[in-house]
Amino acid sequence: MVATVDECRQALQDLAARLESNAQTVRERVDLDRTLACRITDLETAFHGRISDGRLIDLADGDDPKAKIALSTTSDDLVALVRGELDVTRAVANRRVSIKANPFDLMKLRKLL
Repeated sequence: MVATVDECRQALQDLAARLESNAQTVRERVDLDRTLACRITDLETAFHGRISDGRLIDLADGDDPKAKIALSTTSDDLVALVRGELDVTRAVANRRVSIKANPFDLMKLRKLL
C-alpha cells in the first residue's frame, strides 16, 4: 500500500510539530537556516518549506527547485522516517532516501533530526 499525498503532508506537519517542541534546545546546538524541498517520487509530488532556528516552517505544497536541501524518497519511506520506523542513516545508505545538500548542512541536519 502506498501512502497518500495527504498522509505525506501530515507526516511533514508532524515532523514540524516535533521540531517545534525541541526548537529551544536545538537552536543552541544547530545554526541552520535553509530552504527545503521534499520530493515524493512515487506520487510525483513535492512539498517545500524552510528550516530555521531548529524548526520546520512555511510548509507548502509544491517543489522548490532552488532549495538548498532536497530530500527525495517514496511516500511510504517518508511516513516511516517521520514515525521513527526507518533510520535516516540506513535509508540513505540503502538508497531509499536521497538528500542533496552541502556537507556542512548535512552534518547540521543530522543533529537536528
